[in-house]
Amino acid sequence: MTYHLYSHNDLDGVSCGILAKLAYGESAEVRYNSVQGLDFQVERFLEQKKPDDALIITDLSVHTENEIRLEEFFKKGGYIQLLDHHKTALHFNDYKWATVKVEYEDGRLASASSILYDYLQEKNVLKRTEALDLFIDLVRQWDTWEWDKNQTINAKRLNDLFYMLSIEEFEERMMERLQKDEPFSFDNFEEKILDMEDSKIERYIHRKRRELIQIDIDNHCVGVVHAESYHSELGNVIGKDTPHLDYIAILNVGGRKISYRTIHDHIDVSEIAKQYGGGGHAKAAGSAITEEAFKLFIINAFPLVPLRIDAPRNQKNLKKANGGSLYTDHGDHYYLIYPEATDRWILKKDKETINSYQTFEEAERHLKRTFQAWLVRDDVYEKYIKQKA
Repeated sequence: MTYHLYSHNDLDGVSCGILAKLAYGESAEVRYNSVQGLDFQVERFLEQKKPDDALIITDLSVHTENEIRLEEFFKKGGYIQLLDHHKTALHFNDYKWATVKVEYEDGRLASASSILYDYLQEKNVLKRTEALDLFIDLVRQWDTWEWDKNQTINAKRLNDLFYMLSIEEFEERMMERLQKDEPFSFDNFEEKILDMEDSKIERYIHRKRRELIQIDIDNHCVGVVHAESYHSELGNVIGKDTPHLDYIAILNVGGRKISYRTIHDHIDVSEIAKQYGGGGHAKAAGSAITEEAFKLFIINAFPLVPLRIDAPRNQKNLKKANGGSLYTDHGDHYYLIYPEATDRWILKKDKETINSYQTFEEAERHLKRTFQAWLVRDDVYEKYIKQKA
């Protein structure tokens, strides 16, 4: 039997291909697809299939027409297995040939490769090893963003390595390593190029942060930035730097794609992506740039000025300072957040009191969402204090 595995072309999807090749050897034929490219491959498979052809789909799901065709293929005795972990694909669990799992019983989030790893062990075609356990868990933590909470830096570095190499070279390196009875680790060459990549990513994020646009879209305060690389790292860093934004939309116009990222538990960006024909996870999702999305995220955002960064090296004008924290905006207005009591913070615009808040964070969130203000440098703060005196 020939096992045709169609998977996503990211780290999680390619790791599924590695598992399939380790399990089925030369009987595995693997193709990596974009979200948009899968349905074409499935249609070709159904047209050209042979009696001993099996189809496994991982980390992706098909559109409604192919959903119906695959059900017919299955009812006629065809071998089909779809394995996914995206919330937007949960309805596939209605079929006997599909397993969609977002979360394990112990609370860990699932990835496509971790689900396939379990599946292959259940089928007794792949033995569990210490190296595979660690490799798949690093992939899972990266893809579900658990690595950030757990500070599993090697998960991030594994994804960095994936994008630094071609898919073929990454597969070759990983398969050679995973077939050895040794703990999974990076070699000396990989460690050196990963250290160089860390510096490159840091510079790239610093530059892109200065291009961030703030705009209101469908009752959400959104950060919009154009970038071709490092979407996950960019979304994570900008999200933490600008927590007043509900989510970050990262646009790749050349690829006609939008990546959505959030650090907030109350925002589900998979629902945002779904509005534009996409999907994904609660904190990381993606879609194509549809005509509607083009208008909202590009045309409407184009005339706006970038969001300024809070002064980074202040010694006096600090957030939560007892004497107050001073901000300004593009209209040269000054805003002061200062404590009035142990549980109240006052927000003033020039000489006018805007409101009072229970926490500093609430006051700053309102200030930044409403006026796009930023924390001024110490020299501006000192000049303001002298004039006020």
